[in-house]
Parts: sequence; C-alpha cells; structure tokens
Amino acid sequence: MRIKALIIGCTGTKLSAEEIKFIGEIKPWGLILFRRNIIDPSQIKALTSHFREIVGRPNAPVLIDQEGGRVQRMGPPHWRKYPAAAQYLKASRGNVNEAAQLARLSSRLIAQDLGDCGINVDCMPVLDCPVIGSNDAIGDRAYASEPEAISQIGRAAAQGMLDGGVLPIIKHMPGHGRAMVDSHYALPVVKEPIDILENTDFYPFKRLNDLPVAMTGHIVFDAIDPTGPATTSAKIIRDIIRGWIGFDGLLLSDDVSMKALAGGFRERTHALFEAGCDIALHCNGVMEEAEAVAAASPVLTGPSLERANRALSLLERPPSVFDPVEAAKILEAKLALVA
Repeated sequence: MRIKALIIGCTGTKLSAEEIKFIGEIKPWGLILFRRNIIDPSQIKALTSHFREIVGRPNAPVLIDQEGGRVQRMGPPHWRKYPAAAQYLKASRGNVNEAAQLARLSSRLIAQDLGDCGINVDCMPVLDCPVIGSNDAIGDRAYASEPEAISQIGRAAAQGMLDGGVLPIIKHMPGHGRAMVDSHYALPVVKEPIDILENTDFYPFKRLNDLPVAMTGHIVFDAIDPTGPATTSAKIIRDIIRGWIGFDGLLLSDDVSMKALAGGFRERTHALFEAGCDIALHCNGVMEEAEAVAAASPVLTGPSLERANRALSLLERPPSVFDPVEAAKILEAKLALVA
C-alpha cells in the first residue's frame, strides 16, 4: 500500500466531502486533531474511525496535542483538566522521583482518555529546557529547568503513554527552550556554543533517544548551521539528531504552516525531506496548503517506513492493568498542594 509521508489536519468535527476525496487519493500516514475537531467521545470515535476506513489501515495514526495545562485539546466537561508539566515538580516540592511518578500517572490517565476515542498518538512529552528570558511558548510546558530532571520526568511521562497503548512523541528536537520568539510567528535563533547546548538543550533528547517518535523544532542553532532551522537543516539532523543525540526513531517535522519556515509550502516540504525528516506535518486543514504539502511529500519507503512500522508495532502491546478512578484520586490529592 502506498502511504504518503504526511500527517494532515481537518477543518471540522467530521470530514468534509473535499477532505474525504483528498485523503482517499493521497493516503496520508496520519491525521492530527485540534479543538476545532472535538465535541465529545462518540464524535471523535466516529471521526477517527472514518479516517482509518478511508486510508484502509485500522492502526493508522491519529495524533493530538494533549499535554495538559494550556496545551490540552480535549477538556471538560467530557475529560478532566490535566496540569501543566511544571506542576509535577512543584507538587512534589522539588522531589524529582516523586514528580516522575505523578507524570507517569497523569500520562496513563490521558492515554486512557485518548484510547477510548480512537486516538493512538500524543504529541508529548516536551523535553525542552527553558532558560530565563526565553519566550513563553514553552514556559510551564517544560517539566523543569534542569536537564536531568526533565529527562527523568519526561521518561516517566512517555512510559505512562506507552503503558496505556498510546505512542508518545518527544519534542521539540533538538531543543526549543532558548527560543526568544515563538516559532509559530517568527524564526528563533540560538547563539550558544555547542558545548553548552550538549549539556543543556540537547541533553534530555540524548537521554531519551530510544523512544520511537520525535518532532523537530523550527529553531536555528547558529553554532551548527546558521542558514536554517533544525527542521530543514541536513547538518543538524545528521550531526546532532541522528549523530550526537543518537536518535534512530521516526522523525516528524513540526507544523510546516508555522511562520518560522520560509518559502512556499512545496519549497518548505521539499526542504524538510531533503534535510532528513521522515514525515511532514501540516496542521491547519487549509486545503490549498495541504495539497501543496502533499505534492512535495514522498511515498513512505525505505528506512522511514521501517521506523514508522517499528513505532506502530508498540501499539500491538495490550495496555497495562489500570484503575483510573484510584489514579485520579492520587493525582488530584497531590496537585491540590499547588492549586
């Protein structure tokens, strides 16, 4: 089966006739959902099932950004509100091991919510290491400000997802914490030397390099490649992501519609694949853009297909035994300390 190395968004709570035709023709690898696509559990289940019926793959990836805090697409009244990543360490009064336990518990609860709706991939944990003065695009989405703590808590959060039968995506590789501008609107440039970056920004990703899927960051590291962001930099992907970090999993681009990237949509998409990304991500559902991205996206083959299949094979494991009611009580009692 020919599968496009592409993840797309859609505009509403069900697929339009135009979207159905487009998906049927290009057969994208996955679909990503946002708040605009969500009403309640039964509606999401119908949407995810319809997408998989069209592409002809019962395990086709359906993604969402369900981190907690301000990045939570599914919320009350149908789903509980989850804390921002920074809250776990606060609730644990700085105890990293306890914070990791809370993060794993929370992720397992989120995985339960997602799995019940047919969503099998979550774009978390965020492994970015923020610094004082950096843009709030990351902010409390980071688990801590210290790389080792981020690594430990992020590892636990990812494991909670896997325990629940949902694939985690570590982001934003190789690190977005020093960005002084929001890459949704402008291109961040980091000027720190490589030795500092290896001990801070890049470090959590190296510690979690065995995880199955990662997402790039649209950010320039001047000391490595001053000409373009990580997403479209062959040097950063080859030397840092695949090299120093040692990540051999499936590498997704961040959203190609973000203003940090330059050029038209075909040009952006061609550049990210030339640099070494495995799959392009286009989120906003604008059909004209999606068609251009699809036209520049290759069929998923070779090492990229192998990485994708390796990641999806993890979904074949049954979820761990779990009591969501008891888990929620424990989480809520701990987080009440910082409410």
